[in-house]
Amino acid sequence: MTAPLHEPTAEAAPSAAEEAAAVSADAKAVQGRSLGRIAWERLKRDKLALTGGVVVLLLIAVALLAPVITGLLDQDPNEYHENLIDPLFGTPTGSFGGISGEHLLGVEPVNGRDIFARILYGARISLLVGFLSAIVAVVIGTVMGILAGFFGGWVDSLISRVMDGLLAFPQLLFIIALVSVMPNEMLGLTGTGVRLFVMILVIGFFGWPYIGRVVRGQTLSMREREYVEAARSLGAGRFYILFKELLPNLVAPIIVYTTMMIPTNILTEAALSFLGVGVKPPTASWGQMLSNAIDYYKSDPTYMVVPGVAIFITVLAFNLFGDGVRDALDPKGSR
Repeated sequence: MTAPLHEPTAEAAPSAAEEAAAVSADAKAVQGRSLGRIAWERLKRDKLALTGGVVVLLLIAVALLAPVITGLLDQDPNEYHENLIDPLFGTPTGSFGGISGEHLLGVEPVNGRDIFARILYGARISLLVGFLSAIVAVVIGTVMGILAGFFGGWVDSLISRVMDGLLAFPQLLFIIALVSVMPNEMLGLTGTGVRLFVMILVIGFFGWPYIGRVVRGQTLSMREREYVEAARSLGAGRFYILFKELLPNLVAPIIVYTTMMIPTNILTEAALSFLGVGVKPPTASWGQMLSNAIDYYKSDPTYMVVPGVAIFITVLAFNLFGDGVRDALDPKGSR
């Protein structure tokens, strides 16, 4: 008699469900992640950076919705409330600068304008100048930096000397002199619009060498990489290599330095408004509010503290977020 054939037991034969689970596990084990996803996962672990990012988003939302918020509170940033001012000393009659349920951060001395409404509208000016001047600087700096790093030779020497000259130029004094002689009407803009336009252009123009030097250095190191040589060997032109091969790899440092430039631009705008060459009254500005508060820092310290804290929180939030973005996009760097 022949020996009976042994049939496989249930333990030896894996089920279809187990095989599918094993395949799924293997697929997950080899699943790739994009650079953006890896950076986002690193950023999520940085609680300080996330806090700064949330504050930045909140500030942007508040600035955009300033007319809606002040409308709901029935407050006008330019409306006088002289009945809330002591006629003898010119200071708010209430405690802590006139803080109340109607005026959340008090009122200004002498005229009684609502400080909370003016802080909201001042955020629009600061963020507008900060973002737009950063965009101007990034565009010019990226183009100049990538041209200097890629072409080298006399192009690199010329652009580098221009950057050195602009870095040594007294930016603040130049803006003060330029704004002082600007006409009240230009390119269809009047008054505050002219000053904002000039500040954005000048701050951005004098800021591009900072990012231009970074882009130039990165381009110098990348132009000898294998993928650039491969593109050349396939007959790719210079501008194709510049904008298709090099520029996408420069996005990370550009984003990092953009987030670091915005708070510097906000401080520059506040300094110009503090010196009286920023936006014109009655347009609200944090620097202008600090300048007006000098005469009342003893009798009404709240008037000075509120815009100072607003500038401090804004700059700190941008710096924390910028540090987190830098660490997420460049894990080899140290804080």
